[in-house]
Order: sequence, then structure tokens, then C-alpha cells
Amino acid sequence: MLNLVHQLAVELPAHGWLLAHGDQLKIVVAGFLVAIVVGITGMGGGALMTPALLFLGVGAASSVVTADLTASAVYKSGGALVHWREGSPNLRLAAWLMTGSVPMALVGPHLVRWVAPGADVETVLQLAIGFALLLAMSTFVLRRYLELRRRRRGGGESETTDIAVRPLPTVAIGALGGLLVGITSVGSGSVIMIALVMLYPTLSAVKLVGTDLVQAVPLVLAAALSNIVAYGLDFGIVVPLIIGSVPGSILGATIAPRVPSGFIRRGLVVVLTMSGLALLDKAGWAPLGAGKDQTHPVLIVLVGLAMLALMPFAWGLVRRSEGLSMFGRGGARTPATPVEERVAG
Repeated sequence: MLNLVHQLAVELPAHGWLLAHGDQLKIVVAGFLVAIVVGITGMGGGALMTPALLFLGVGAASSVVTADLTASAVYKSGGALVHWREGSPNLRLAAWLMTGSVPMALVGPHLVRWVAPGADVETVLQLAIGFALLLAMSTFVLRRYLELRRRRRGGGESETTDIAVRPLPTVAIGALGGLLVGITSVGSGSVIMIALVMLYPTLSAVKLVGTDLVQAVPLVLAAALSNIVAYGLDFGIVVPLIIGSVPGSILGATIAPRVPSGFIRRGLVVVLTMSGLALLDKAGWAPLGAGKDQTHPVLIVLVGLAMLALMPFAWGLVRRSEGLSMFGRGGARTPATPVEERVAG
């Protein structure tokens, strides 16, 4: 009897602590795991962290976006400092990007209220995040394709560390990315990066990553501050998120050169597609035939299964069009330094 009392005295407080801090533990674990994937694949962090927190149910969309942006401002600063010390960013290019991105990031969260003053802000944000995830998925695939073409055609020989900056299109890229990040927290490491690759195809990978990461710090800071003013800041989300994501990003960047990321990247395409469709479904997007808070999980799962079945064949056709074997590994991955892989956004 005494043993039973002692066991209850030990276990019940621990159980009570878990109940009281369950959401914080989920955030720490999610932040750690997502940051590892970001470090391995180079995928923008916002495109993975924001839907992960939403599906865990730890807060409303506005709270999650604000917390993710605040946490990103913390761990992006470290990566930007490393690139700055190594001299890898193109500072003139970064300055033109910030000219467009920072003002639009400040406007973004308030634009939602101005455009739809009578609408449910959380529903509008879910719709915006859903579309942003599908856009991030598309740019992720496009980036892989452009990298494949560059490697296949010996693009490394034509790469340069210096380019003639084109101010107007660069500012436009920054403005679009800033607006997207300010509203959804998605885009600083995915949408802006692929736009830079297409606009400056000869700029070296190290310069691209360094420039994107350096411009992302003031962009994310501006977006975070504007979202805090608009929605407030939930420290119960942001603190555990930082605790989990910082060591996760370090671990992911450390093991990146030794991890075969091809399968993970293909899995991310499926996850981003399913997450985007699920959020659109939950928000009541009419083409999916669902009302608000009504979802069609079977449809979303079928889409994911279809992608898993068809994607290897589709990517094989792309490889074949570039003169590679359909299912071989040649040209599937370019060796990258850990700091190149640590692209988040």
C-alpha cells in the first residue's frame, strides 16, 4: 500500500506537468524535427514550420505566423552572420531586395484587414497560407529542375561571384516575397530564392544563398514586428519554437553532406501539397467543395498517394529529357557545404 502511494505521489505530479506543458513540448519537438529537415534539404523553414504548428493545434493562424517569424528572426541572424564573415553575400543585390521586401513585409499583415475588413482574419490567413504552400512546393520543384539543368550542362564553369544587378526586377522580387512573408511567413527561403536563380542564373550558389539569407534577416524582422503589432505575440509558442529549432538547424546542417536528401525532398513535395490543400479545404475554399472547418481527408490522402506513385516516373521523364537515365542517381545532388544547406524562410 505504501509503495502504491509512493508511486502515485511520484507519477501524478509528472503526469500533471505533462498535461500543463503538453503544447510546449509538442512545439519543441516539432521545431527540432522541422529544423533538421530544413538543414538537410535547404527548404524554407516557414513553408514547413507554419503548417506543422497549425496541424498540431497549438494556436490560431495569426499566432502561429507571428511566432514563426519571430523565431526565424533569431536563428536566421546566426546564419547571416556566418555568410557575412565569409564574404559570400552580394550586398548590392541584397540592398535592392530589401528595398522592396521590408516595406511590403510591414504592410502585409495590415493589408489583410484592409482588403477584407468584415472577414474572419483566421480564415483568410488559412487560405493565404494554403496557397503559399502550393506556391512554395512549385518553386521547390522548379529549383530542383534548374539545378539539374545547370549541373547537366556544366553550369559550374559559367558561374560567377559578381553580376550586374538589375534594380527594378530585383525590387519587384523583394516586394512580392516581402508581401508573402508578411502575411503567411512563407517565402523568404523558397519563393525569393528561386526568383533569384531565374533572374541571375550565372551567380554562384554560395553567393545566392548568402545574399538570400542576409536580406531575409531585416525582412523577417520587419514582418515579425508588424505581425506583433497586428496580432500580438504568444511567448508560449515562440520560446519553445526557438528552443527546438536552434539545435535542430545546427544538427541538420551538420549531417546534410552525409544524408541522401533526394527521397526527403520528394517527400516534402508531397507534404507541402497535402498541407496546402488541407488548409484550403479547412478554410472552405469552394473548388474543394467544403464548408468552413469541414474537410475531406480521404481526398487529400488520395492526392498524396497519387503523387507518391506518379512523381518518380514524372521526375524520371524530366531526367530523360536532360539526357540522364530515368531512375539513376547521376546529377541528383550537388555537394553543398553545411552553410549552403541552411536556407530557411
